[in-house]
Amino acid sequence: MPRIWLSLGSNIDRENNIRAALHDLQAEFGSLLVSRVYESEAVGFSGDAFYNLVVGIDTERPVTELIGRFRAIESAHGRTREGGGFAARTLDIDLLTYGDRVVDLNGLHLPRDEITRYAFVLLPLTELAGDHRHPELGRTYNELWRRFDQASQRLWPVPFETGLPPAA
Repeated sequence: MPRIWLSLGSNIDRENNIRAALHDLQAEFGSLLVSRVYESEAVGFSGDAFYNLVVGIDTERPVTELIGRFRAIESAHGRTREGGGFAARTLDIDLLTYGDRVVDLNGLHLPRDEITRYAFVLLPLTELAGDHRHPELGRTYNELWRRFDQASQRLWPVPFETGLPPAA
């Protein structure tokens, strides 16, 4: 069964929205692998700081179904799509990878390029899947993190209780 990796982020009522998203994902998919939560400055616009983390899920659901489900969860928590990609948001759930597959579907490319562009994606992914290889680049996420310009984007772990029962 493929493991998918998701990036979650919020900078509006961020604790409640992240906790609610994790609850919804667990109710929908069962056991989750959850990284630490990191706080980072807004990237690409001036705004409040974000909480970001990465979640792993084992599923055989098709990509289109997953995207639809993640958008529904975002919408249920007040996400709107005005303002383009660089804007404040209640909740952002991005599918980063689908197993070791390379996917091109209706403008979506997996693995997402955000993995190698943003510290708030790569660091928590490294925490959970450091020895896994990027499906296109062939390098482990640990290698990619070591090569990343870590001084270019500030982030720091924050104490955060997910409210989820421990993974089995």
